[in-house]
Order: sequence, then structure tokens, then C-alpha cells
Amino acid sequence: MKVLENKIFILGITGGTASGKTTIVSELSACFPSSELCVISQDSYYKKTDDLTYKEKINLNFDHPEAIDFDLLIAQLQDLKNNKSIEQPVYSFTEHNRTTEKQIVAPKKIIIVEGILIFNDKRLLDLFDLKIFIHADADERLIRRIHRDGKERGRNVNEVTKRYRVTLKPMHNLFIEPFKKSADFVFDSTNSKNNISEELAHIIQDRLEKTNETN
Repeated sequence: MKVLENKIFILGITGGTASGKTTIVSELSACFPSSELCVISQDSYYKKTDDLTYKEKINLNFDHPEAIDFDLLIAQLQDLKNNKSIEQPVYSFTEHNRTTEKQIVAPKKIIIVEGILIFNDKRLLDLFDLKIFIHADADERLIRRIHRDGKERGRNVNEVTKRYRVTLKPMHNLFIEPFKKSADFVFDSTNSKNNISEELAHIIQDRLEKTNETN
């Protein structure tokens, strides 16, 4: 799709674990030229854990808003919005800490911000031109998580279901599901046949056209 000139458009996409966010963002990104769109992941902005032991690090609750460096994420989004490149942190899930590396991200016409907790900070909500919540049935999300963690992280069913029950589900109920009301649109990804990315691409294009008409 063609992207119109002028304003930088910031889109926030959230939803529970294994709701399909990553797949939808990937498909949505393919609808626009790579020169016009970039993706900022919440996962890059986990706080530094330099002062913690490895045992303390692995026991951190990474599904709680306090795990995220919202101040840095917001400051860097503001820079991108002001047409400034940023040095995005690179986070290691093996070490449970940021690395010394930085990723240079240049401003693009469309910026997608993706993550499970991005609706928890009002400053972020105020930056988003469009807010999207991806819903999926809880049982379906658990099934997807079992398959994903087994394939990608070598975890067995007992490990995944225990973490889901002890951490993921209560954090979802506290810090994700209640913020569905903040979304401009809610999409249900329980049925994989729903073409959410295509619908979203048309919504973005329509918003961009309306924005440019008023400028």
C-alpha cells in the first residue's frame, strides 16, 4: 500500500500472550514498503538487571509493568516522532539483561509499537494515533503457548501450564484484559482464518488519508 506524506503515524498493538500479535504485525508490515514502516517491540525495553544475581533475574516477573522501562520507550518514540533516529536497546532473554549493543532505528512514516503491556502507561496511549487490541480465547492462547514454548524454548507441558497458571494468567487479568477498553478496535484472532492484518492495513490507510486531508 502507498503511504502518504506528512505526519508520522504511530500504531499501538497489544493483547495477551500468544494472542497472535507477532504474526499480525509481521503480516501487516508486509502490506507497506519497508522504507515506510518500522516496528518497535516492548521486549527491547525491559529494564537493566545489572545489580541482580542470575537467580534473582530468572525469578523476575517479566509480565508486570514494572519490568518495562517506559520512560526510555516514550523518550525514543518522541524522538522518532520528531524525525530523529534512536539507539534502541538490545535485550538478551538468555542473560535476562540488556546487552551492550544498540540498534539504530530511523524514523519511518508508520511506527508500530507492539507488546503485552504498552497500554499500561497513559503517556504511551497519548502518543498512539491508533490503538489495537488483539483478543483470543484463553484456552486457545494456552494451546498456542504450549506449542510455541515446546518448539522454540524446549519447555514441556508441565512447565508451560505452571507458568501460565501462576504468572501469565493473573498478570493478564490485571494488566492486559482491563485495557481492552482503551483500544480503538478489538480484533478476535481465535479463528486463524480472520484476515486481521488486511483489515488493519485498510484502517491505517484510511486514517492516513484523512489525516493528510486536514493538513
